[in-house]
Amino acid sequence: MKSFSFKNFDIHQSENVFRVGTDGVLLGSLANVDKASRVLEVGTGTGLISLMLAQRNGSATFLGIDINCDAVHLTQINFMKSPFHSRLENRQQDFKTFQTDEKFDLIVSNPPYFEESDSGKDKIARQTIELDFRQLILKTTQLLSGKGVFSVIIPVEAGDYFIEICTENKLFLNRRINIKGIENSKIKRLILEFSLEEKDLRELEFVIEKSPRQYSDQYLELTKEFHVFKNK
Repeated sequence: MKSFSFKNFDIHQSENVFRVGTDGVLLGSLANVDKASRVLEVGTGTGLISLMLAQRNGSATFLGIDINCDAVHLTQINFMKSPFHSRLENRQQDFKTFQTDEKFDLIVSNPPYFEESDSGKDKIARQTIELDFRQLILKTTQLLSGKGVFSVIIPVEAGDYFIEICTENKLFLNRRINIKGIENSKIKRLILEFSLEEKDLRELEFVIEKSPRQYSDQYLELTKEFHVFKNK
């Protein structure tokens, strides 16, 4: 499968691993990584999000984990070929059984969000088979540092449920970004950020396209240090 080229790194892709998509680009661009020194990505896929975060924060170190051996192999290739390789580590690991004494300043995930079906396509990456929301949240509470941030991108339909589970586990919603696919449309995705500290909620709106296949000025500005946009 063809590689996806960004300005400072390339993402090699595979038929067996969920490909580069807008959700990952948005989370890599918007997750609150500025003050983090140690970052954990749960479910690396191609490694895209960690690579984007490593570009945004030049001193943080990163650990990516994924249960899928094909994803781990692909991420290792993408990490090693990047200019940030010395700060990036990847392991094959089930997050539910992940054991460490470390605490992380940022835990980031583009988690599985489809209920289990008979479809074989992207089965682990896109369906709640190996890791559901509750398992993700419970483990995160154990690994997050005192001032750390937990950042996810999920479908808007799952938002209330996800927030409810986090609240039950003393994770407080600090930032909510409502994402629309196109201007004047309904919200389709949420970026939600939580911490162990209760703070005033910051709520923002983000529009990906101003018209079909025409990126919004907001999206172009956000991703200008990553995307290679062809002049028309």
